[in-house]
Amino acid sequence: MRDRQVARSTRRAREFEAFVAGAGGRLLHAATLLTAEAPDDNPRARRLLTLALAHTYARWDRLRGEDPYDCARQYLAGRFARATWHQYRVLGGARPDPRSPLAALAPQERLILVLRLYEGVAEQQTAALLGLPAERVHTLCDRATATLLHPARPAAPRAVGTKTAPS
Repeated sequence: MRDRQVARSTRRAREFEAFVAGAGGRLLHAATLLTAEAPDDNPRARRLLTLALAHTYARWDRLRGEDPYDCARQYLAGRFARATWHQYRVLGGARPDPRSPLAALAPQERLILVLRLYEGVAEQQTAALLGLPAERVHTLCDRATATLLHPARPAAPRAVGTKTAPS
């Protein structure tokens, strides 16, 4: 009996290690995009990843045919959504790193864009995961895409000493 438990625990640990080796990098990249941190300095993304992996490991034996990557991604997205709501509404929010490609986006736009475009999650699934109408997810994804493709240009500086013509 004891030998079976040890063997099962060892097998579980090996399976989970293989999962993390295969999916950890992609999940970390997704978390880094969500938090809009620099890829080389991403403590919030690493914390999100650690929490998602811990949650997935705790559910490992109960997954029963579910995709562990999907489980980890769902937890990562949900945790990010709850954390950003708390940070931005209560604490004033964390500033995105300007080196991040998604720094110009609001947290909800980043979340939807990462799920839809980077992770390839369907619009209906994204809406269900976030508790939003599919139309809202579509609108936010379009807005985020437009913001990234056509960033606002800074106003041109006025030349010093030039006069404007009277109207």
